Order: sequence, then structure tokens, then C-alpha cells
Amino acid sequence: MFRGPHPRTQILILSAAAAAAVLGCSKSGPKGWQGYIEGDYVYVSSPLAGRLDTLSVTKGSQVAAGAPLFKLERAAELAAQGQAYQELQAAQSQLDDLRKGSRPEEIAALEARLGQAKAAEELSRLELARQDALFASGAISASEHDRARLSHEADAGAVDEDAAKLGTARLGGRTDAVVAAGAFARGAADALTHARWGAEQKVQSAPTAALVYDTLYREGEYVAAGSPVVSLLPPANIKARFFVGGPDFGRLKAGDHVSVGVPGHPAPLDATVSYLSPQPEYTPPVLYNRDNRSKLVYMVEAAFAPEAAADLHPGQPVDVEPAAR
Repeated sequence: MFRGPHPRTQILILSAAAAAAVLGCSKSGPKGWQGYIEGDYVYVSSPLAGRLDTLSVTKGSQVAAGAPLFKLERAAELAAQGQAYQELQAAQSQLDDLRKGSRPEEIAALEARLGQAKAAEELSRLELARQDALFASGAISASEHDRARLSHEADAGAVDEDAAKLGTARLGGRTDAVVAAGAFARGAADALTHARWGAEQKVQSAPTAALVYDTLYREGEYVAAGSPVVSLLPPANIKARFFVGGPDFGRLKAGDHVSVGVPGHPAPLDATVSYLSPQPEYTPPVLYNRDNRSKLVYMVEAAFAPEAAADLHPGQPVDVEPAAR
């Protein structure tokens, strides 16, 4: 979606400027200026290309904020969104599996093996105690005593080994593997966000309440990326554009109130000066000298309250006067 200037409404600007210049030379002060209604249009587009499947509005209709405007075909975007969702689920499951460690059945087997090792270690400890007493009395040889001692040490080592294996199984995957799986899951989440964005961009809604000024494509036509499909004219973007002679221009400033007479309206409308052009324009002849300096005019714009501008249309001629003080 982007905003841009609409081509200037084709009206008799030169005649309005000439009249403004004549009035600007009057020594009795400003009495009025001529101009027309103009609007800043909002062009609604999609950043992605595609065939126009649905055009939900018609030219000249009024839409509320958030109302659907159009939809482009998005089968590829929806498929990409579904694929990204499945990849995210797989990545998250892998991460969860690494964090859990071994399966409960594997941990139970290790616990049982550790219990057996402890039992064997306890048995060899008792046997070593008996052998110590016999060896002290000289009933057995040193080799038999050493055999009992080494057997107990081996059983104690087996206990330590099985305990370490059980602890490792409960820890889950290695730290670097868990970190890598987490990064992969975050990447999959980002891919899903991008896929959802692509699908959402194929459907555009009105950013504000506005008049549908024009529809630029028909259903079935191919729309290039960034090409406007609908142009909107919000009431807040309607303004009066008029031309003021040099002497009067010097008296105006932004924020001044002016009275705008529109044909067909029973009473003039109040407007506020919002823009004064820094660039002068000339009425014929174009030559600038002292004799025709009075033909120098400036463009001025005045904004209406949105509720007052709802029934105005670009191109309508207007007569503008300073508001009564």
C-alpha cells in the first residue's frame, strides 16, 4: 500500500489564477480567490504479484475502515505456509526430544543394571572382609587375598560406571546439539512468519473509511507487484486549492481560517490553510518584469474537517474568502 499524488484535475486554472492576480492588486484588501476541490488519493496495492481473484468494491462506493478491497490468488503462499508449519513442528519435536534425554524404558534398564552392580559390589565387599580376617590369621595366601581385593575394586568401579551412564541418560542431548536444534527451531518459526505474511499480503483491506474513487483492474487480470488495484479518497484528504496574488499571499499563513463557497452547498464551508506554495506561478505573459509583476500568483491549500468534506468531489470549482474575524 502506498500514497501518491493524483493527476491534477483538469479545470480552467489559468482563468482562476488570472482572477486571483487581479484581486491581489486591489488596494482595498483581499476580497476572494478562485480555485477548485482537490484530493490526496490512497493507492492500495499488494507487494506481491498475482492474478486478481476477487474485487470486493465498486467504483463510487463508500467503504468502512477494515472492509475487504481485493484478493489475489495465493495458492502458492498458502502451500508455503503449510510447509513451514510442518517444518516448525518437526524442529520443535526434535528439540524437545533432545531436552528429554533417553526414553523411560532405557533409563529403567540402566537403573536395573546399576542395582545389579551395587549388589555385586556389596557381595565382593563382604567376601573381602572375610578374606582380610583369614589372611591376617595366615589361613590363606597373599595371592588369594589379592584376588578378593581386586574383585571388590572391579565391582566398585562397575557401580561408578553404571551410575555415570544413568546420569548421562537423564541429561538429554549434548549442550551443543541442543543449541543447534534450538536455532533450527527458531529459523523454522521465522520461515512460518514469512510464509504467513506472504499469504496475508495477497488480501488487502481499507486502511480507513473512504470513497472508492477508482478500481484499476478487473477480476482475472494479472497484477504486478506494487501495482495499485484500488484508489481511495478519505474525507480527511479532501482540500480546497486556490490561487492568491502576491499582496494577499503575504497576509496568509498556515492555520488561518478561510470560507469556501461550493456550488450546490447552502452555506460556505470553513477550512484551514494547510499549505502555501513556496514557488510562484505566472499568468500569461510569462515574462517577468515590473509591469506584469502583479500577475504573480501562489498556490494555497486549505483542509476541511472530515465530516464537512464527505460530500465534496475533486474538480468542483470554489470561491474562497478570508474568514470573518
